[in-house]
Amino acid sequence: MTIDVTDAGLYGQGISFPPRIAPDGGMAWSAGELNVRECICTLLLTLPGERVEMPAYGCGLRRHLYEPNSVGTLRLISEDVQRAIRRWEPRVRLDGVTATVNTEERRAVDVSVSYTLVSTGTAQQLRVTVASDGTGTGAP
Repeated sequence: MTIDVTDAGLYGQGISFPPRIAPDGGMAWSAGELNVRECICTLLLTLPGERVEMPAYGCGLRRHLYEPNSVGTLRLISEDVQRAIRRWEPRVRLDGVTATVNTEERRAVDVSVSYTLVSTGTAQQLRVTVASDGTGTGAP
């Protein structure tokens, strides 16, 4: 018996991130490995306290954006990402996190996350850029 790694039963499913309309006019959903990626992006771009039912959920990256652009700040960002993923995303084993200054916008930070899907052992990587205006973009 083979396991379909895109199966929603293996990794879950949820509304796509960013939210968008599906071709049938309803909300677009993500499942499988894509759902895991989108959930990590959502986690990183959510501020603790933003979710009423889960006030501790989130990473709070935006609070660092007006700090000095230093190695120390980048290290704090990396540590916050590691802590949030380890706490809130049990479907992955975290392999590494790096935070670097964005080459095009000096006040933006690029966060790269390397992880392994626990159920299949598949290595994955994603990058999220958090801009100085508080917006973020992920690469699911």
